[in-house]
Amino acid sequence: MTILITGGAGFIGSHLTEYLLNRGHKIIVLDNFFTGSPDNLKHLKNNPNLKIIKHDIINMPSKEKLDFGKTKIDQIYNLACPASPIHYQHNPIKTVKASVLGLLNMLALAKLNDARILQASTSEVYGDPLEHPQRESYFGNVNCIGPRACYDEGKRCAETICFDYHRQHQVDIKVVRIFNTYGPAMAKNDGRVVSNFIIQALTGNALTIYGAGSQTRSFCYVDDLVEGIVKMMSTRNFIGPVNLGNPNELTIDWLAKKILALTGSRSKIVHQQLPVDDPIQRRPDISLAQMKLNWQPKTTIEAGLKKTIKYFKSQL
Repeated sequence: MTILITGGAGFIGSHLTEYLLNRGHKIIVLDNFFTGSPDNLKHLKNNPNLKIIKHDIINMPSKEKLDFGKTKIDQIYNLACPASPIHYQHNPIKTVKASVLGLLNMLALAKLNDARILQASTSEVYGDPLEHPQRESYFGNVNCIGPRACYDEGKRCAETICFDYHRQHQVDIKVVRIFNTYGPAMAKNDGRVVSNFIIQALTGNALTIYGAGSQTRSFCYVDDLVEGIVKMMSTRNFIGPVNLGNPNELTIDWLAKKILALTGSRSKIVHQQLPVDDPIQRRPDISLAQMKLNWQPKTTIEAGLKKTIKYFKSQL
């Protein structure tokens, strides 16, 4: 197949690109390199089945740009959007544009090519949840005017647009809600808790916990997530949304101490004020993914952290 991956040079996108290339597909990567990096794909650049295009999906790409051996596009994975607060709050209006205008362009492209499109949504659609764990039927608790809303509401609106295109234009859609993901190829300046803690531990700086550290997250290793995304794209008679994440719930304080132990770091832990609208607890109910996709994560947090620490050591 010929597969278009927006955000394909990003953290998750680069892993997905390599996974699909290894299965013999032709891959077109669209990325504006705001949070993604060409370095994430440099080991693949000589693969004749890969075409990398610098492009912002807020603007519809031309037919000439997308031409890859005169072949129509069979599938689109829409992953293009900054996903960490430090990046999506940098230009919140553009973040909304990426989620809404960018997706509208990709849905139009899917309709034109009669292609299946998968939208990478997020656990942030649940906001600071009042239901725990979070099931797909939960409508969420999102502050629509807060500093995180550009991402949270952008992704919620993106889901709405997907389902309306499906109902109105019969576009073949898939929607996944991705929970906290970690692993190699995370950016050093990503700003999310796993990369922050590892960098701070390896450089001897204090590990910064926002709030008391009793807030919880559920961390899914990137290889497990990519497998779930591909399974969702390949399934029949199910469009989602579906939660993809690891239901193993951990406190941030536990994570900090675990990373200190795994790195052998003597860094201290310091506490700062919790950011506005930061969720207190987050854990996916993955019953639907288990039933519909026969999927669940396999990588333990310790094994995944060791691989991630090894990656960051090589980067530093």
